[in-house]
Amino acid sequence: MDSRILAIIAAFLASAIYGLNHTVAKGVMPVYIEPFGFIFLRVFGAAILFWAISIFGPREKIATSDWPRIFGCAIFGMVINMLFFFKGLSLSTPINSSVIVTLSPVMVLILASILIRERITLLKSAGIVVGLGGALVLVLFSNATKENAPNIPLGNILFIVNAFSYGLYLILVRPLTSKYHPFTIMKWLFLIAVIINFPITIGEFTAVEWGSLPFEAVWKMAFVVLGTTFSTYLLNIYALKQLSASTISAFIYLQPLIAIIYAVATGADRLTPVKVIAALLVFAGVYMVTIKKTKTTA
Repeated sequence: MDSRILAIIAAFLASAIYGLNHTVAKGVMPVYIEPFGFIFLRVFGAAILFWAISIFGPREKIATSDWPRIFGCAIFGMVINMLFFFKGLSLSTPINSSVIVTLSPVMVLILASILIRERITLLKSAGIVVGLGGALVLVLFSNATKENAPNIPLGNILFIVNAFSYGLYLILVRPLTSKYHPFTIMKWLFLIAVIINFPITIGEFTAVEWGSLPFEAVWKMAFVVLGTTFSTYLLNIYALKQLSASTISAFIYLQPLIAIIYAVATGADRLTPVKVIAALLVFAGVYMVTIKKTKTTA
């Protein structure tokens, strides 16, 4: 099969896994595991996997000058990002999380304009306003509570913080990707994340009754560690070898689509007029931010 087709399949699979994750992860919180305990399981499991697979990559030493950036990437990409997302998911709904997470390109543009003085055009400025407006609709006009979603507005706010944190992580990690092998970067980021997350998450992790977990909870936890955290990164790395970053970014629209279909089909969430309006605003905003004036080839 053509390598470009394989890359497109890889990018699609990564987005599909992310889309399913909103409902799968929600399905075990807080009945079987609290959100912070789930984060420890996620980063600890991923750290083991990335250190194991790193033996197949080159042996590289991190330059002393790069350690502050490595530390910052772990803080924003594997600590604040993950803690706020899972805590938000325990409070809100899968559809809300999948829609708001799509704002990541908008957050990246805002942060890039502040940190690296990247110019924002009028169209992109309008996209920021429209996209954030959609998120604000979810925060202000969603029902305050529902079954298994005790504080939807607060959860939605945590999703926005999560998107900002992940956007900052993308900006910080970009220079490292040109200097080090992906395995080298990820094994250190996740090891640091385990150490930082430990005092915050270990209490909820040890509170889990591991011996009495049903199979449903076990496979969902395994999906988050092996699928959402480990496999998606490898799939995106493979896709980036054949496709441009702009092509890869287009797949972000698949995530909420798949999340909504899966959540509604399994009865985990339902569509409402507010969610539809908010989703359309967010999608329009992200499109306006990511659209290129000139056509680029993948």
